[in-house]
Amino acid sequence: MIASARSLLFVPGDRPERYAKAGAAGADLVCIDLEDAVAPPARAQARVDALAFIAAQPVGHRYGLRINRFASSDSPRDLVALLDAAGTRPAFVMLAKAECAHELRLLAGLLPAVPLIALVESPHGVAHAAEMATVPQVAALMLGGADLAAELGCDFAWEPLLGARHALVAAAAQAGVAVIDVPWLDVADAIGAQAETARVAALGFTAKALIHPNQVAPIHTGLRPAQEVLTRARRVVGACAAGPAAALLDGRLIDRPVLLAAQRVLRRAGE
Repeated sequence: MIASARSLLFVPGDRPERYAKAGAAGADLVCIDLEDAVAPPARAQARVDALAFIAAQPVGHRYGLRINRFASSDSPRDLVALLDAAGTRPAFVMLAKAECAHELRLLAGLLPAVPLIALVESPHGVAHAAEMATVPQVAALMLGGADLAAELGCDFAWEPLLGARHALVAAAAQAGVAVIDVPWLDVADAIGAQAETARVAALGFTAKALIHPNQVAPIHTGLRPAQEVLTRARRVVGACAAGPAAALLDGRLIDRPVLLAAQRVLRRAGE
């Protein structure tokens, strides 16, 4: 589910009336947030509401949880609540401010068979992204751009965070896991959301997070390859269908890297 996801919609854990609405918005994954979106005094009730809602979902549901970073006082409370909720299995658990593989291995040991998403929000996390991506239960890396920019002392903008984006894409590709980009924060700017999504897709991101249901459509559109790119990809795959040997298309050699790129384009388009 995470490998094929295009979008991950956050919903505040202290707004249980929004959980089902978020699930109906069309995003591929929904993340109930127990961290930054919830004030500390409200987190205890948010845990109760979120876990009760997830327990009532059918097998194969799309609801996961973002839990607090290991260094916080809320982290053990999150984990105890998860372990006490017998029979409740989130679609995934996202660890905020993940910084090393050791944290993720500990989390995997506590939550066997639950897919994990490492939210990378610090320079230390970026430096250890490749190692974190190799933990067997880690299904995706995600860029946490706002916190990372604050720690770097840079603007939360495209150019200052481009190096971090490249680092996460490379780490995820090496491990064969998904990689999710930071949300577009201006919920009124659908054009900007679509344009930035297209840019991160060109870098190699497989999905983008969002903070409002209205962003689902522009993000899915931004991830979909242009029609001419799709047409070319279909022709490349078709030309190679006869066998493993290199083929010619329009007088140009199609070798394995060209074929893999075409197959990646078709996967992005859901074909």
